[in-house]
Amino acid sequence: MSSIEQFNLIIFGLIFFWLVFLSIIFYNLYHHYKKITKGITKKDLKTILEELLKNSDKAQEKIDQLGKQIQSLQKENQLNIQKLGLVRFNPFSETGGNQSFSLALMDGDDSGLVLTSLHSREMTRIYAKPVKKNKGQGFELSSEEKQAVKNAKKIK
Repeated sequence: MSSIEQFNLIIFGLIFFWLVFLSIIFYNLYHHYKKITKGITKKDLKTILEELLKNSDKAQEKIDQLGKQIQSLQKENQLNIQKLGLVRFNPFSETGGNQSFSLALMDGDDSGLVLTSLHSREMTRIYAKPVKKNKGQGFELSSEEKQAVKNAKKIK
């Protein structure tokens, strides 16, 4: 093979690979355009882009609306029971095991109530005390009840 034939073969190979490269780029652009214009018939590019922007604005409005709803739900959720604290103890020497307990049920503002059950051989008594901002409201909290409130604060 002569040098001119080799040169022509190299040029032909380069042109062939360049055409393959351009074909791949064109194919990707064509499919991208098809995806953008899906469901649109005989409209110009300006109309298509305006519709895309309008859809984008609608989506942003929906996102803003959902953000407001989330904030509202978070505010309302502050009043739900969110924290629990449990302490088991034995207040009387004649009973075996830790049969008595104090259970703190607190909301997001650290308010709620403490339920205390005192178990003895003869009977079981249950007390409920209101709690506001981790302090007994109108009643003094026992050490076990204070510990239950403290345990409830740890869980978030």
